[in-house]
Amino acid sequence: MKSRFLHGAALSALLLTSTAYAETPGNTLVVAKAIDDIISLDPASNYEHSGTETINNVYEQLMQFEPEDVTKLVGGAVESWTVSGDGKTFELKLRPGQVFHSGNPMTSDDVVFSLQRMVKLNKTPAIVVAQFGWKPDNIEKLVVARDPMTVELAVTADLAPSLVLNVLANNIFSVLDKRLVLEHETDNDLGAGWLRNNSAGSGPYVLKSWRPNETLVMDANPNFRLGAPKIKRILIRHVPEPASQRLLLEHGDVDIARSLTPDLMQGVAGNPDIAIEESVEASIQYLGLNQKFEPFKKPEVVKALKYLVDYQGMADSFVKGQWAVHQSFWPKGFDASMDKIPYKLDVEKAKELLAKGGYPDGFTVKLNVRNYSPYLDMAQSVQNTMRLANIKVEINATDLKQMVTAYRGRQHEITHSAWIPDYRDPQSHAFAFIQNPNNADDSPDKTVAWRNAWEAPQDVRELADAAVKERDTEKRMQMYVDLQERLQDDSPYIFMFQGMTRIASRKNVQNISIDPANGVLYYRLTSK
Repeated sequence: MKSRFLHGAALSALLLTSTAYAETPGNTLVVAKAIDDIISLDPASNYEHSGTETINNVYEQLMQFEPEDVTKLVGGAVESWTVSGDGKTFELKLRPGQVFHSGNPMTSDDVVFSLQRMVKLNKTPAIVVAQFGWKPDNIEKLVVARDPMTVELAVTADLAPSLVLNVLANNIFSVLDKRLVLEHETDNDLGAGWLRNNSAGSGPYVLKSWRPNETLVMDANPNFRLGAPKIKRILIRHVPEPASQRLLLEHGDVDIARSLTPDLMQGVAGNPDIAIEESVEASIQYLGLNQKFEPFKKPEVVKALKYLVDYQGMADSFVKGQWAVHQSFWPKGFDASMDKIPYKLDVEKAKELLAKGGYPDGFTVKLNVRNYSPYLDMAQSVQNTMRLANIKVEINATDLKQMVTAYRGRQHEITHSAWIPDYRDPQSHAFAFIQNPNNADDSPDKTVAWRNAWEAPQDVRELADAAVKERDTEKRMQMYVDLQERLQDDSPYIFMFQGMTRIASRKNVQNISIDPANGVLYYRLTSK
């Protein structure tokens, strides 16, 4: 039987030609973006933006945000839930009649397998549930099936129930098709090798192929419980250069360009065939300073570097419209946000602090950064301003996979990175940037604090521990504001910007749904 669609390789080859191809296929949405951040598409392993977007479209989580209203938390695979009086036990009722892409029915056994598997594999995303008290040696007791449609979850810590429900919307709570995954298990890997580039979900799209640094293809699931998606195929092309994205968009070779720079966005704004979508994004751009690097063991040196970044200069020029100056770990536009901006470029202040820290003549330091614009531009700006205080910055530009691998292994001196919420609660970022219960190199708790070998002051840790337990929401949010102020003053992070999602598309593309928390797109309602 002939396919109704071009196969991924054929379609990719067609789109990669330089012929005057002026319109994408009507049943295919072609997206230009950088996808070099994908390491694995296994929900238990993925922790990067492009993988997160793919998983959100391919799987259903226990709780989730739907494109009809991306601000409202609703049940995904779960239809209803109850919470015990002490807030530690959650009974989840699955929706009846759900099926996976394979045709296998979804039961509580699949949910239990998915959650236990995630904890037992203990990959980087599992840090999200460390606060639940879930560990490989107790997870089988804390996540159990009560009947074919009921799952019981227990947490060992005192946590606000609203926090727990928000966490259940994280990608790691994607429900996997247990039967299909175990059919592809190799050497007791719980299917991890196969799930790196295959899917076993029940979401609106099915992963068809992923070719690293080339293409990713998803096909519509005609049996999705909320109705078949409008677009039958999503083809995402790896196009890291914004200028190339613009040309492809203007020529009609792609439907959406994901990362045009401000000047390029301005250039297409007057094109009658192109529309621009804007949305606030919860991503935080920051520099992580590894405390293993000798100069950074001096708090005066760390603070000095915070005065050697031209935040506003960048925001007014090459990142204008993409990022706005923001100097705390939690983004504006969400509960517990804070707008305090204590740092600006001040070379004399930085020199004073460097002298107090024992480095009056500066030092040389390596900065890891993504190897294309605007990240290289940001690194060069930092290099130029730090040179004014005799800090010689050597830029190490690599693809994101290499940079992330080095960062996860604490093999950096300074890393330019971004962080997006794992769930829509300030505890998401507070946990990542503060908690580091085991600072050893072989620690299983690889938070951002661990990556930078930072052990927060005792009073900061105590305040963070108290905030996560506080049942009074207003009081709890104020605690997170206080934590942000403390980390502005005393932490190895130079918080610089909050992101804005700006997407340019062909005018015939309708209903682009953008998640404000992480800037990912939901494709189910998109049409052409």
